[in-house]
Amino acid sequence: MCIIDEMAPKTCTVSVMDTSGSRHSVEVLAESLYEAAALGLKLLRDAEWVETLGPMTRLQLQVRAPTVMHEVTIQQLQRWLDGAPVSPHEAVRKAKLKSILK
Repeated sequence: MCIIDEMAPKTCTVSVMDTSGSRHSVEVLAESLYEAAALGLKLLRDAEWVETLGPMTRLQLQVRAPTVMHEVTIQQLQRWLDGAPVSPHEAVRKAKLKSILK
């Protein structure tokens, strides 16, 4: 029997810089880099003061404890979401994130 050890959720800050040079950030609790990107993107898209975010917009992700910085484009996030899952667990995660972004 194979038991999948899930990552403990971590607090992450997701940031974008808009075309006028303003940086916008939100905090999310996520189990993976792409989950943090999707949750942060949803919150940023819902914020009325954030301009339209295109597919090449860079999302900066800072993971706490220990602090680690990552950066992905919205296009990279979408490609990962649209890609074939490598496990049933990943399929469930991708479905959850797709529903969040709709």
